[in-house]
Amino acid sequence: MAILMPSLRRVRKQAKASVCQSNLHQWSLVFSMYDNDYEGRFCNGCSSYNTNDKRHWATALRNYYYNDRQITLCPSAMKPYDEGAAVPYGAYRGPDDILLSYGLNGWLYNARAADEAFDRPVENFWRELDIKGSGNIPIFLDCLHAEGRPFETDDPPEFDGAMIAFNITSNMKRFCLNRHYGTVNCLFMDASISKVELKHLWHLKWNRNYKTDGPWTKAGGVTDEDWPIWMRVLKD
Repeated sequence: MAILMPSLRRVRKQAKASVCQSNLHQWSLVFSMYDNDYEGRFCNGCSSYNTNDKRHWATALRNYYYNDRQITLCPSAMKPYDEGAAVPYGAYRGPDDILLSYGLNGWLYNARAADEAFDRPVENFWRELDIKGSGNIPIFLDCLHAEGRPFETDDPPEFDGAMIAFNITSNMKRFCLNRHYGTVNCLFMDASISKVELKHLWHLKWNRNYKTDGPWTKAGGVTDEDWPIWMRVLKD
């Protein structure tokens, strides 16, 4: 049993990761239906953590996913943080107390004013759901909070399982979760779904002006010693 248990745990985690990717496939249909109904434009977003705001994705898309609660939770993150779940294996509470453990790339919003952009540059937002070269643009993925708007300069979490506060700094930490053996599952704008190595998160095209060769990439000069100790053993 001592020999078998590690293998059994790995098999269970792999099964959960597969179900997680299946959930994201269902979310691709949710975004596709929203895209069709609103002629490609996404909701505006809001400078608030209130997921009940009609401009917030969780409420704007509510009618598309509300009756299919099975897709709102990654099988590895089904218990809410406020009930003692540990990062990264926790969920947050959305509108009407719906539990979710996926989050939006917040640069997707059709934000045009400061109160919709969380004081971020409005020219960075994608605003629509059909962009050329969209295979590297993340839409929806494993996340600590409802959304995040990363910059290429965002630092990684200092340790595995760091719980960050609700602020607008270092948003990459919200997605850099060791939930699936050093990876997270991600839905991209071209509707493809794949696991993403945590260090590779800095290579994705998060916003219109995001530099994929930023300081946390090899091209940007990062070295193994620059990463927090827990991430140095992860794949480049």
